[in-house]
Amino acid sequence: VQLQASRGGLVQAGGSLRLSCAAPGRGFNSYVLGWFRQAPGKEREFVAAITRSGGTTKYADFVKGRFTISRDNAKNTVYLQMNSLKPEDTAVYYCAADTSLTVVPHTGAALYHYWGQGTLVTVSS
Repeated sequence: VQLQASRGGLVQAGGSLRLSCAAPGRGFNSYVLGWFRQAPGKEREFVAAITRSGGTTKYADFVKGRFTISRDNAKNTVYLQMNSLKPEDTAVYYCAADTSLTVVPHTGAALYHYWGQGTLVTVSS
C-alpha cells in the first residue's frame, strides 16, 4: 500500500489548509485511516482517524473543533481539513493506513501498517 500525501505549506495563524492522501489500488475502502504529526524534537502524535465507511471519526483533544478528517472511497483519498491553525500545529503530518480490517479508528501509531512520506505544515504567528 502506497500512501501519497499532498504538499503541505506555510500558513498564517488563524488560516486554513487541507491535506490529502491518496492510496492508489484496491482495498482502500477496507482501511481505517489516520493522520499523525511530529513536531521538531517531539514524539509522533495522533491527530485524527476515520473508519472504513467514514461513519466514525476520532480526534485528539487539541484539534477538536478545528480539524476535520474525511474520506472519499471512490477517489481512494483521505483528507484533513485544518482550520484556525495555530503556531503549535507546525509539524510534519503523516497519513497512515490500518489494513487489518478493524472497525476501530485507532489512536496508536503502532497499529497502523503503512505510512505516507510526511508533509510539512508551518504555521506562522
